[in-house]
Amino acid sequence: MATTVRRRLVGKDMECETASETASETATSREPSPDIQHEAASPTVKIVHKRPRTRKRKTTAIFLLGSLFGIIAAGFFAKSNDLIDLPLPELKELSMDSLFEVLPAGFVKEMRDLVNGERDFIESDDAFSVGLKMRAEGLSADHPIVMIPGVISTGLESWGTSELSLPYFRKRLWGSWTMMRALVMDKEMWKRHIMLDKETGLDPPGIKLRAAQGFDATDFFITGYWIWNKILENLASIGYDPTNSYTAAYDWRLAYANLEVRDHYFSRLKSYIEQAVFLHKKKVVLTSHSMGSQVLFYFFHWVASEKGGKGGQYWVERHVDSWINISGCMLGAVKDVTAILSGEMRDTAQMNAFAVYGLEKFLSKEERAEIFRAMPGISSMLPMGGNAIWGELDWAPDDQSGQGHSYGSLLNFRTGQNGSTIPDRNFTIEDAMDYILNTTDDWYRDQVRGSYSHGVATTSAEVEANENDPRKWINPLETRLPLAPSLKIYCFYGVGKLTERAYFYRAPDAGTTRHLNMTIDTTLTQGHVDHGVILGEGDGTVNLMSLGYMCNKGWKMKRFNPAGSKITVVEMPHEPERFNPRGGPNTADHVDILGRQNLNEYILRVAAGQGDTIKDFIASNIVEYAAKAKVYDE
Repeated sequence: MATTVRRRLVGKDMECETASETASETATSREPSPDIQHEAASPTVKIVHKRPRTRKRKTTAIFLLGSLFGIIAAGFFAKSNDLIDLPLPELKELSMDSLFEVLPAGFVKEMRDLVNGERDFIESDDAFSVGLKMRAEGLSADHPIVMIPGVISTGLESWGTSELSLPYFRKRLWGSWTMMRALVMDKEMWKRHIMLDKETGLDPPGIKLRAAQGFDATDFFITGYWIWNKILENLASIGYDPTNSYTAAYDWRLAYANLEVRDHYFSRLKSYIEQAVFLHKKKVVLTSHSMGSQVLFYFFHWVASEKGGKGGQYWVERHVDSWINISGCMLGAVKDVTAILSGEMRDTAQMNAFAVYGLEKFLSKEERAEIFRAMPGISSMLPMGGNAIWGELDWAPDDQSGQGHSYGSLLNFRTGQNGSTIPDRNFTIEDAMDYILNTTDDWYRDQVRGSYSHGVATTSAEVEANENDPRKWINPLETRLPLAPSLKIYCFYGVGKLTERAYFYRAPDAGTTRHLNMTIDTTLTQGHVDHGVILGEGDGTVNLMSLGYMCNKGWKMKRFNPAGSKITVVEMPHEPERFNPRGGPNTADHVDILGRQNLNEYILRVAAGQGDTIKDFIASNIVEYAAKAKVYDE
């Protein structure tokens, strides 16, 4: 692909998709624990709640916005004169030296420490290696393939012609060096562009940001910081090109209904799939990652509905061969709660003091919460299933034996704290959701309640009725899979990486915020609590219950999969190379998994019509956890 040229210029392997950790932490059974261990019944997986003895995480990218580490990292990868020679007109007035002068020292030091350890790996992985191996085995392009990226991985470029926007016309204000320049030098202008209108959920007056299109929209976040590029390289190796593959990029800030209202996204996706089937005489393979899996699940309902694409109930059966669901956050992510509530998550809670100071100077937690709320698409990842999936105050399906503190107690408040803003009891997920909607502004509450639903349908009749309610289309516990008996679904996701599961909160320090009622209690570190964060199982970003419940149990219930579509599940244990910041070929990190070797092999096998050679592999205790969830057959 043409994008390979950019990859060679500066290097590779830097990513800012969703607040993933670096490879310095892992929760595999091989790790000794000097602290507290909670073992599940199965000997396959051991979840270790401890403070890692390895070096402190350096890539503290903030979920959804990223921190400035991810934004400025490519500058460190460039050798002495690389940035001068690169075609980066956005930086003509902003040299790296001048940028470092205005950045807080904590940010610069953190990034220098990270990159000193990463530079050795920039050119270590062989490009195209998986694809060339598959081609040697006789695999070739068969089905047309459509890729739906995850949250924030699509670049957003300005098409506005107002006086404010003209300097940035057709420049990316998300996912480029222009973003870095704008954020550092003109933050208020950048915020005005990146935030949607709070009342309409659409473009603010005079502002027009649109998703970049084509493979360039998602291959790299910034130069040298790959996302989908490795998959594109390997697909090209077995015969894929722009005539039989397509990236369906979208504006991840929008509520799903508004993707169609403003951008006609689902209509264009439907049209492309129909054209591909007509031209190639083959049904398509749909490949989605993270939030993209939620978008695709919504599309399945939209395309069939008379309220949407009017394709009829068997449109998917006629047009889609397979759905490859990579790290899909099908039931949301716990960290989305704290992002909306206080602009925080594990990545910000565990930053060192210098980095916290720098981050607060650039984007305070109050500003971050405001930005998150003004992107209704982000709220699509608020957890679904309520207490039936996520637990009660004294119980959760993924609790470990002897754990003491239940994951079901999601937000916790220490007794004896001063501050009238702090609740007098702990919160379950349902309590936390109610609190958010009751304490945020009317515009935010209306956007969420008008766009999404988070419950559980208990009967087939209820599921069928929900097919007529677009608010339900995002939730696989309230709606069903398409009526497509020949549809094959492949769930590929990572396991064995510590993932935030619950929190301790406190009142904000006096005078630090005007609109936030609480903040993560980063002063609390004891036992299984690290800087106010309680860790559980997942891929470093999305919790195991969200990654695996529907694939391993939910879609085996008749009311959620009435046509009996076949589900194949492959869990991928997190086995990173110790000193490789992206984890290497066996990482299972939420984003870096896109470069994992066997994931790329599986994608190619499905696209080449050999998906039936892939067998189930379960490495975690998800089957046991799913059985404990309080969602039952009729």
